[in-house]
Amino acid sequence: MKGSVETQKRCEWCNQLFIAQKMTTRYCSHACNSRAYKAQKKKEAKEQYEVERKTQYNMVGINYATMKTTEEASDRYESIKDKEYLSVSETAFLLSVGRATIYRYLHSGLLKAVQTNGKTFIRKTDIDSMFDNTEEYRARPTKDRKPITEFYTVMEIKEKYNVKESWIFNLVKANKIPKTLVRGKSYISKKHIDQYFDKKGYNATKNITEWYSVEDIQEKYALSIAAIYCFVSNNCIPKKRDGRNVLYSKIHFDKAKSREEPKYYTVEEAMRKYKLTRDALYYQVKFHHIAKVKVGKYIKISKPELDKLFETLIVV
Repeated sequence: MKGSVETQKRCEWCNQLFIAQKMTTRYCSHACNSRAYKAQKKKEAKEQYEVERKTQYNMVGINYATMKTTEEASDRYESIKDKEYLSVSETAFLLSVGRATIYRYLHSGLLKAVQTNGKTFIRKTDIDSMFDNTEEYRARPTKDRKPITEFYTVMEIKEKYNVKESWIFNLVKANKIPKTLVRGKSYISKKHIDQYFDKKGYNATKNITEWYSVEDIQEKYALSIAAIYCFVSNNCIPKKRDGRNVLYSKIHFDKAKSREEPKYYTVEEAMRKYKLTRDALYYQVKFHHIAKVKVGKYIKISKPELDKLFETLIVV
């Protein structure tokens, strides 16, 4: 005869320790077992009620909205079905189209109407006659898309346009450029890639041989980076990307700079021209309220106002 194995367990209802005669025993007493059973049944009944209530609510909501729309349409049809003359709105409702469509029918002569005192009336028989002797329906011709036959490999794009491989894939994804995969190798539409770089002015820069880097411009013209970006944007200076660097056309930049009338002195230029110390220059600017601007980290002083001030001082 097999003896029972006593095991210490914790009651799932009252959380008390007890000696269980079987491994499947979950509760310490009959009372705890009954309470747990009733709690489980109560929980299941509540969940079932919530599911039924939500389902009933959704069904009632949908049926009510549909019923209301149907009743409104039915009432409106009942109000116009015996009329001999209809308004534009009533005609649009009868044909299930918009008012603008009815006016297009009237303007094209497809539908007849009478206008009096700013109102338009359409005879119901004219609506019926509109469908007499109609032409056979003709479907709109579809445009046959030409298949793409020319492709670039990723390596060809890198060599031609001097860009990174990761940048190419980001470009293709962002602009939805057609591509295909052949034996694990990506081929990208040549037409779409060339169109993208044409828009970016790549072909316009082919014949330009001399370029400035940002550092070259800063060294030559003493401009801040913000001033450079503003200047090339305002003057539409051609640019190209060389790896991570952006280069600007030397001939276009110099020409634009030569056209630019100098309206401001830098602090160094004003000090050198009028042989002033920095403090003396700042004193004159502040005392005589001479206009100045800040471009990046540089201060520039109005050239006409400063020249006029020192001309007056020299004359006196």
